[in-house]
Amino acid sequence: MSTLPARRLAGLPTSAIGFGAMVLSPGMYGEIDDRRAVTALRAALDEGATLIDTADGYGADGHNERVVGRAVRGRREEVVIATKFGFRIPDGAQAHRFPVSYAFGELAVNAEPEYVRGYAEQSLRNLGTDVIDLYYPHFPDPRVPLEETVGAVGELISDGLVRHLGLSNVTAEQLRGAHAVHPVTAVQVQWSMWQPVDPELHAAARELGVGLVAWSPLGGGFLTGTVKEVTEGDFRRNLPRFEAANLRTNYDRYAPLRGIATDLGLTPAQLALAWLLHQDEHVVPVPGSRTPAHIAENLAAARVRLHPDTLARIDQALSRFTPEGTGALLGD
Repeated sequence: MSTLPARRLAGLPTSAIGFGAMVLSPGMYGEIDDRRAVTALRAALDEGATLIDTADGYGADGHNERVVGRAVRGRREEVVIATKFGFRIPDGAQAHRFPVSYAFGELAVNAEPEYVRGYAEQSLRNLGTDVIDLYYPHFPDPRVPLEETVGAVGELISDGLVRHLGLSNVTAEQLRGAHAVHPVTAVQVQWSMWQPVDPELHAAARELGVGLVAWSPLGGGFLTGTVKEVTEGDFRRNLPRFEAANLRTNYDRYAPLRGIATDLGLTPAQLALAWLLHQDEHVVPVPGSRTPAHIAENLAAARVRLHPDTLARIDQALSRFTPEGTGALLGD
């Protein structure tokens, strides 16, 4: 097993780059079988990734969590398991809907405190473990004060079912309110070369000593420089930036960044991840891939050091790179 440079999310030590498991469920990035999914996860562990990010809403009936559970069996002590809740709404519970920039227009959650323990117990069964290391509400519930949801997670921490509280897709104000109820270890936030972090949220996290977990750090795969189209059965077909015309435009606009990667002897994915690691010493990206070779390539970015002149060159190129297609990639 390889060892990657380490980072800390508040009091939680992890590898500098983790692994986002969402890509390992069918219907997310096309079809995949469980054998390939487990192979990919174990490749990430072998390469030194210790933070594995999943959610009860990835795939049908907790599929993604179950795959993660299979992959880490016998290696649980090596892994920080992070999972999210709120999308697998129990029978009889109300769906609380909110708009998103996806083609289908809205998502639905239920993060009422009375359901939080049941969510966690089901995730523990799916994962085959007796404790969740980092537990997040997937999205703030528009009908429930976030502080109430956080209070329910705090009870799970007191009872030993969860070790650390995380938040996902929140504002600076929501982070501050939640942190006043229970210390927050990490905020999961969309952050990449084509999706800047909200500066107010970033500042609040730094002030409170909260770590940042960057989801979609490769822009849904776009920043690898290899995505020129998305096929049927791929979740990205719902995202405006991946519509055919927008994708062609974005690919052309991103050419200068691909050129910088070539000059440095890096892949575009490695450049994107290394750049992100240089933005904050407490950010941990969680890229996902289905291919062991690509996983090794991504994780190798944790060892890349970029000269200040190179960072300035990258920032200059990014200042001219405005993605075509409205909205962020909400929900990874």
